[in-house]
Amino acid sequence: MIEVIDLYKSFPIAGKELVILKGVTIGIQKGELLAIVGASGVGKSTLLHLLGALDRPTSGKVFFEGIDLFSRSDRELAEFRNRKIGYVFQFHHLLPEFTALENVMMPGLIQRMERQKIETAAREMLEAVGLGHRLTHRPGQLSGGEQQRVAIARALVLQPQLILADEPTGNLDTHTSDEVFSLLKKLNRERGTTFVLVTHNEKLSLQADRLIKMVDGKIEGA
Repeated sequence: MIEVIDLYKSFPIAGKELVILKGVTIGIQKGELLAIVGASGVGKSTLLHLLGALDRPTSGKVFFEGIDLFSRSDRELAEFRNRKIGYVFQFHHLLPEFTALENVMMPGLIQRMERQKIETAAREMLEAVGLGHRLTHRPGQLSGGEQQRVAIARALVLQPQLILADEPTGNLDTHTSDEVFSLLKKLNRERGTTFVLVTHNEKLSLQADRLIKMVDGKIEGA
């Protein structure tokens, strides 16, 4: 599904180039649950941003179903992100003034989808993540784990092919982390959606289909 070839990414800092990714090459299969682990600062989140076309590499290529992503214009990449990618972050980034249902509907509303259609899809996703009874609650009325479930439902509501999750359990206690990770695995299995998960939690990462470790901007052993 995804092929990453010799990916480099650097940033200019104080007149010098800070190299974050140093020739990353990996393949990701359709329907896979892939965990990426490593110490802080080794490039995990940078790699995730490039996989989601949120940034462009300094050099190297990312192919998505055979298409060279970064040969596309910024406008085409924005359309690609909207149609193909869902994002889950450590902090849920829910809009506090809206209900759980309205938060999950938001991606469809932004794309000007028919309101009834996106509302139906949002209700179904909240049911799927176990929050069918919390549709009208605002984020402040939900626990941390429930808020992250809403964020997962929002990421999946438009049925993207790929979910990129950056420390999705990093802000949760151990029990809630286990519950949220189990939910991600369940959704991966039932829906066939590809998940790429960045985490510091090696206990959870060992439950993924495959685990890769990053060290100093490279894939360990690559």
